[in-house]
Amino acid sequence: MARQKGIIKLKGTIGDITFYKSRDGHLAREKGGIDKDRIYNDPVFQRTRENGAEFGRAGKAGKVLRTALRPLLQNAADGRMVSRLTGEMMKVVKADAVSERGLRNVLDGELVLLQGFEFNINGKLRTTLFAPYTPTIDRVTGEANVNIPSFVPINMIATPGGATHFKLVSAGVEIDFENEVYTVLTNQSADLALDATPTAELDLTAALPAASTKPLFLALGIEFYQQVNGNLYSLKNGAYNALALVTIDGV
Repeated sequence: MARQKGIIKLKGTIGDITFYKSRDGHLAREKGGIDKDRIYNDPVFQRTRENGAEFGRAGKAGKVLRTALRPLLQNAADGRMVSRLTGEMMKVVKADAVSERGLRNVLDGELVLLQGFEFNINGKLRTTLFAPYTPTIDRVTGEANVNIPSFVPINMIATPGGATHFKLVSAGVEIDFENEVYTVLTNQSADLALDATPTAELDLTAALPAASTKPLFLALGIEFYQQVNGNLYSLKNGAYNALALVTIDGV
């Protein structure tokens, strides 16, 4: 892979060189690769097929989780979140200690490895919200709850410049990875001022299906706003908003 320089940037293929644009800029690479049929059928590429199958499962699982959390992710995700989450899902798949290579999957893996995953690398929950909180999932009742005792916002939140208000958001998610369906319930606090006034104790609760046999996830986030003439506006399109998986109950 080579980086294009100069005023004129090329796109397309000339001879054996392909020119294209990516997040890393305008690049060029030599055409090549192995025939697709050979990859699918040649015994030499057995490991390649196994790796590809497991990567595909990780990608699909990550997509279902992202889709479930979309109501909160629209304003709390960085540009490389998809690839980062797929990488973490691959760790989950590789932790499957019962399936044969090539058949490993997220359900037999260790979903708890996703706990603490930050969806916005530019605004991490753990470096933004310093107030103590307790996340719990009760599989019997289906209650997914985040309890946040009273705290002083100006002391316990790393406030981005220009923010005057915030709110805390949560999502409880039940996912059927095999059928790629989910149940999601979100909750949020009122809009709160970023000042020295202590908050009330907060309980953000989602009532998921009781006695579920599917993996359960609980996410917590914070969104920032700026007040102008009595109206609240999302701060810099949510660039500093945080969202993280705070607890997971696998199966």
